[in-house]
Amino acid sequence: MDSSLPLARSLALAGDRVVGGVGTHETMLPGPERVDLGGRCIVPGFTDSHVHFATWALAQGEVRLEGTRSLEEAVTRVREALDAAPPGRWLRGRGWRSGDWSPPVEPTKGELDAIAPDLPVAMTARDSHSVWLNSAALARANGDLHVPGGVVEVDERGEPTGVLREESCWHFRDRYIETSDDEYVEAMREGVKLAASRGVTAVHDKDGWLGALRFWQRLDGERALCLRVWQSLPAEKADELAEVDVRSGLGGPLLRLGYLKAFMDGTLGSQTARMLDGSGVEITSREGLEHFIRRAAHAGFPIAVHAIGDLANREALDAFEATRDEWQPLGLRQRIEHAQLLAPDDVPRFAELGVAASVQFSHAPSDRDLADRFWGGTASEPYAFRSLLHAGVVLANGSDAPIEELDPLEGIRAGVLRTLDEREAWRAEQALTAEQALHATTVAPAWLARDERRRGKLVPGFLADLVVLDRDPLACGPEELAELGVVATMVGGAWTHNPPPW
Repeated sequence: MDSSLPLARSLALAGDRVVGGVGTHETMLPGPERVDLGGRCIVPGFTDSHVHFATWALAQGEVRLEGTRSLEEAVTRVREALDAAPPGRWLRGRGWRSGDWSPPVEPTKGELDAIAPDLPVAMTARDSHSVWLNSAALARANGDLHVPGGVVEVDERGEPTGVLREESCWHFRDRYIETSDDEYVEAMREGVKLAASRGVTAVHDKDGWLGALRFWQRLDGERALCLRVWQSLPAEKADELAEVDVRSGLGGPLLRLGYLKAFMDGTLGSQTARMLDGSGVEITSREGLEHFIRRAAHAGFPIAVHAIGDLANREALDAFEATRDEWQPLGLRQRIEHAQLLAPDDVPRFAELGVAASVQFSHAPSDRDLADRFWGGTASEPYAFRSLLHAGVVLANGSDAPIEELDPLEGIRAGVLRTLDEREAWRAEQALTAEQALHATTVAPAWLARDERRRGKLVPGFLADLVVLDRDPLACGPEELAELGVVATMVGGAWTHNPPPW
């Protein structure tokens, strides 16, 4: 992934570093250990630039509702999980999206009450911005459901239906759905192994609000951490961080504090994205984001702001523009997360301001039907990845797991093919080349983490974070991308998945 040496026939490592690449007509100096790749290919390690790691890891053991085609099918999956539910504990699950159901009806507490009248049940929506509860779960809150920026769905009598959205969803989750630290850490211990098996050597974690930092610290202290973490914290903590003189970058070789996270709006799936037509839910105003950016800059942190709708993205860019005299001199690497729907005039503003687009290639084919249904009549462009790149924007790729699966190769395929099923490419004019998709999964995320001089490429002096693939992704035809697979993974010169010989 370096223009001066795009391909080398051999790679020399010493300790945790790359010390050389050897060209086609040269031979490597003898060393204590050699690995014959047998025709396989090495690329820099993959970074997932947007993952809710603790939530994703925990979700591996929860009820999964992705792919359900009707409300009835979703209820059936919940019913099948009841026998294994621990007595007196919550039954948790996630992955439903009513827009995928036929008919696309909204769920209510009634369907869950019919199968689980006493056990508290909480099913988080696929986008994590809504939660579907039964009456036993709602009773835990004793009416504590309404918060600013939240939506409590009600029936014709004004009673809660069992669906909470945005801040109401998160308030309920944080206060009433019990999950112990030990549960999270145990799930993450297995999660880092699964991530390594998919070529992941680094993550930009978004679960700072959850307290994920302390979970990562436990894993690091146990020497069970085998990937690099660029950790988020809530934007509301900027003043606390400034008071104790903590700055972005604090940490060790595997775990560092990175950035602060804020939210502008909701999501496509929950129909709460803020749109230029006036629809959607405002979580943070433009003025509120300006305040967060200033306080974060004072504390020495960049901001990562969630923005889905075209109005949310415009106001996020406006806020970065209004405050740039305070953050640009500090070299802070600001970012908008998702950037899913952009007015054409706003696309070049990312590069003009020096704001990165942290996107998810796999969202485009996954969301195509909903995007056509809800956004088909707008002049704004959904999932405009190629347009952003052509405008000179730093484009970083993530999964948003558990909303999509933590699988960088699937994300790369989605970015190149713009489809992950038998259908034709969706908005094929926004497709990327394999090299562009790989760059967004290796080089760009390292730059966002201020690591561009030691990660993201395989050149002398850089960390030996790498993935062995069964073939060269840049030499694959489109039909071969679906067959591309991870053979082994290395972080800092140590194998974290499937060490040789193979």
